[in-house]
Amino acid sequence: MKVPEIPINEAERLKALSEYRILGTKPEQSYDDITKIASLTCETPIALLSLVDTDRQWFKSKVGVDVEETVRDWSFCAHTILSPKPMIVEDALFDDRFKDNPLVKKDPHIRLYAGFPLQTNRHHRIGTLCVIDRMPKSLTSTQYKIMERLAAQVVTLLELRKRSLSLLDEFCRLHQQKGMLCSCSYCRQVR
Repeated sequence: MKVPEIPINEAERLKALSEYRILGTKPEQSYDDITKIASLTCETPIALLSLVDTDRQWFKSKVGVDVEETVRDWSFCAHTILSPKPMIVEDALFDDRFKDNPLVKKDPHIRLYAGFPLQTNRHHRIGTLCVIDRMPKSLTSTQYKIMERLAAQVVTLLELRKRSLSLLDEFCRLHQQKGMLCSCSYCRQVR
């Protein structure tokens, strides 16, 4: 098994990821809809919206698995974020990077992995939208194009989230002097 390399811009990439304040948040329908569409479109039992953190990949949305995260060293997605291009592995058993990976040898028995980078407008790749199958196969050109567009939609949702949080922070800062209490629309806590 080949451990994924660390991107040369890792510090900036992790800072960009943290700006979304999304790690560890609860499931959200908008992201769950995208992973469900990905799974249905590609006819795969597993689809993940994976965010690559310092030592783990964390799943904001998932179809077909129960785990919340895996270690980064086992992560196919950590390999994918090294390039702006999608990474398609049609059969992980015959790929030297992955054939000994615990995620190939044991559950979920990955064979097909198709990962599409989530690239911010500043070119930081913070994670992937991916589909996984337990059987070797490839994506059609239509499936590939749909996955590219879905990954772009995930980034759009993340950018909207960041802007909403920024506006809320500014609103709270301005009104804090007037004795108002602000609450976060995502976590429902007083800020």
